Amino acid sequence: MSAHRPPADRGDAGAPAEQPEPSTADDVPVAETGDFWLLLGAAALLGVFGGLFGLFFMWLLHLGQSWYAYSSPGWMGGHWWWVALTAAAGLVIGLLRWATRLPFKTPGLIADLQDQYVNPRLVPGILLVSTASLIGGASLGPEKALGSVGGGLGQWMAARRRLDDDGRGATTLSGMAGAYGGLFSSPVIVVMMIVEIARPGGAKLTRVLVTSIISASISFGVYFAIAGTVFLDLYEVPSFSYENWYLLAGVGIGLLAAIVSALLGLIVTVSGKLFDRLRLPDIVKSIIGGVLFGVIGVVLPLTMMTGTDQLGVVLKEGSTLGLGLVAVLVIAKMITMGVSLGSGFIGGPIFPSLFIGGTAGVALHLAVPGLPLGLTFTCMLAAVVGGFVSAPFAMVLFAAFTTQIGALNTTPVLLAVITSFVTVQAVQFLLARRARAADAPTH
Repeated sequence: MSAHRPPADRGDAGAPAEQPEPSTADDVPVAETGDFWLLLGAAALLGVFGGLFGLFFMWLLHLGQSWYAYSSPGWMGGHWWWVALTAAAGLVIGLLRWATRLPFKTPGLIADLQDQYVNPRLVPGILLVSTASLIGGASLGPEKALGSVGGGLGQWMAARRRLDDDGRGATTLSGMAGAYGGLFSSPVIVVMMIVEIARPGGAKLTRVLVTSIISASISFGVYFAIAGTVFLDLYEVPSFSYENWYLLAGVGIGLLAAIVSALLGLIVTVSGKLFDRLRLPDIVKSIIGGVLFGVIGVVLPLTMMTGTDQLGVVLKEGSTLGLGLVAVLVIAKMITMGVSLGSGFIGGPIFPSLFIGGTAGVALHLAVPGLPLGLTFTCMLAAVVGGFVSAPFAMVLFAAFTTQIGALNTTPVLLAVITSFVTVQAVQFLLARRARAADAPTH
């Protein structure tokens, strides 16, 4: 029902006065549009589907990755037959791309969220290739496959309903929220991450918030009811008491995290360009990529897979592994992630980035024992990913929920994340400005 408007004033001659301009779509309350209620229904369905599919997909990965068992987490703890397996995974990925006609370069997870669009035609190929990538040991996460399935289904439903652009974007994002509802620790983290990366504005923000909350919450409920567990308290860090100087330490840790984030972005970019320059068939590139991260995995077995379980090993055994090995793990994981993405494997960047950030935090504690392990681990875990994927507040919540450090100790984490985020954004601005100046015609 539209809002009541007073009748137009008339002049002395009885002629109608100038009429006000018609209201725009943003002037109409969201709840008074018919599409809004369609979006709510679609969000609920996407939440149920996302929870069930997320459970199945994670179970499938757990089953497929059962071959991964190392003799020790230290140097040369892997097995050389891993290289044959990872090379075979590259071959399978090349064949799957050919069979599904999937392009060698497909939009990444961040691009999907920013564009608020997932091409449904690419979803089958992305799902198959990503499954083979993750089972084959690539240093990638499951969030790309889950997001593509949920977002692609949302895009298809919106097209069937003939929703407008805002409605299609909101439905796509709610589909991705449903896919992530059980993957992360809380629906709050999922919604915050989607809003930070997608950055919907105007009336769309309300649609995205409401539909994402519904979808992620229903998915979380389905996932938890069946699995009985989520990522809460995943990483048990030693408790530490808050001190005021931790605030300054958080800023310094944030600057270090920005360097790690920038180095990660550089390695991923350079790796992609190197594989692009290879004058070889795409299937050969995937095989080469599989061999490369397989060899690194034999030397450093903790660089394999998504990094979730491997980070727990680093956290518990960091002092035994030693500063040198832990520092090398940070760089090696960056390389395997860049090789995996550049050679045609498909997966998400968030989970391997969490390993990089958390491991860098352990290395910082080993280098500076005066900094509590709980502080360095949590700050770097959140700040590296927050700067790399531009989702600072979502990563603060994720770090706080998965480590259970307490509300008071979250303050230095927040300072570390925002310092990393602002620093990375400033560097990107300066580089872009320099590039524009170089491209400008000289007079």
